[in-house]
Amino acid sequence: MSTEILFTVEEAPEGGFLARALGQGIFVQAESVEDLHLQVRDAVHCHFDEADKPRLIRLHYVRDEVLAA
Repeated sequence: MSTEILFTVEEAPEGGFLARALGQGIFVQAESVEDLHLQVRDAVHCHFDEADKPRLIRLHYVRDEVLAA
């Protein structure tokens, strides 16, 4: 059993957020940060058995920024 699971979170091109769990087949989409939190928690609870469920969910926000030289 792992004590935590890590999701990378990116802004979706059409708006909202996309989150993917590293090392697991979990992917969620959400319109707001609050909805993202609910969607991620629900996905983790559905994906793992109670004995294998991570205690912590870590969200790593990735932001792509382009600057003109």
